[in-house]
Amino acid sequence: MTRRPTAHEGFDDEPLTEELLEALRRSASPEEYLDQVDLPNRDLPGYLFALLDASGKSRAAVADECGMGASYVYQIFAGERTPTREFLLRIAFCLGCDLRQAQRLLRLADEGALWPKRRRDAILIFCLEHGYDLPRADAELYRLGERTLTPERG
Repeated sequence: MTRRPTAHEGFDDEPLTEELLEALRRSASPEEYLDQVDLPNRDLPGYLFALLDASGKSRAAVADECGMGASYVYQIFAGERTPTREFLLRIAFCLGCDLRQAQRLLRLADEGALWPKRRRDAILIFCLEHGYDLPRADAELYRLGERTLTPERG
């Protein structure tokens, strides 16, 4: 069996997005930029498995905690289904992601990153930064009159 990386392994030593953007701005052409940087080949399933391993949970446990069907979660982890932003955020909270990990999940799925200029996103950012689990994050969203991540709460 192939060993999967930890949630940060292979990610923490990557250049920062800001550094790559600066290199791109300094480049005379896209080819010059692409020749000078080694862009990582990252995919959502690989990162999900790394987060799963770091959490010590099973996919079935994540599905149960997130209130999602196990087959759907397995398909997401296998790369057979593309999850919505809401499902990714539910998974992020169930896996105990911090803000950086949650933002990376959203980027890898080509979903919009959390943005502190949006009220609901600001609440979610606060919850991630303070280590809230999914029920507590939903309670905070509900308390502040925002749509929850799990449909049962509103």
